[in-house]
Amino acid sequence: MNELIGRVFSFEKHVFPNQSVLYNRLASDGQSPKALMISCADSRVVPEHIMQADPGDLFVCRNAGNIVPPYTNMNGGVSSTVEYAVMALGVRDIIVCGHSDCGAMKALVHEEALASMPNVAAWLRHSHAAQKVARESYSADLTDKEKIHAVTLENIVVQLAHLRTHPSVASGIARGEIALHGWYVDIHAGLVLGLDGATGRFMPLREDAPLPVALPHGQRLAADLGYAQAAE
Repeated sequence: MNELIGRVFSFEKHVFPNQSVLYNRLASDGQSPKALMISCADSRVVPEHIMQADPGDLFVCRNAGNIVPPYTNMNGGVSSTVEYAVMALGVRDIIVCGHSDCGAMKALVHEEALASMPNVAAWLRHSHAAQKVARESYSADLTDKEKIHAVTLENIVVQLAHLRTHPSVASGIARGEIALHGWYVDIHAGLVLGLDGATGRFMPLREDAPLPVALPHGQRLAADLGYAQAAE
């Protein structure tokens, strides 16, 4: 802990003076982050570090398993964060970011580890769809490592689906104002994969290739009112 406190002093003496103009602008003008990232609380995964983001670039929500509960009338930290990011801050891109060696995903594969953690077990019910997909739709011959990898990727897909149940997100998607991204960080390899919505597969993010996007910006209105009016 003393080491961390020492870094606070370093921030005050060295970091802040070099970025005082940026901090003063953010303090006076407010924030307008470029994206909302919902990531795991794992200490090895730092969204700002991965994206090399400056203060003010990212609005971040972290929790065990990078989970987004489906929208309900009950208030929750993730739901409130999503709503505020979209409605108040005007965020146009939302990233759900999972990672390798995730303890929450390991618990979905080895549920006995949750016996003494009832709150964690209850929280992970929001990932049961991913757990079921990994168990019933993949080969039974997967190694333990492969099972965890499969459930981790499927969990990202499930949480993106949950995001679309939130009214603020659904409305923004319909208007073409919000895009959804699913990312996976391989801690060991230093590699980031992105979900390609067209193929349903995770692809490496590369400078010389198009960015894989789970759901790109684009108006999505189910009703063709022009057609309906013409029929009348």
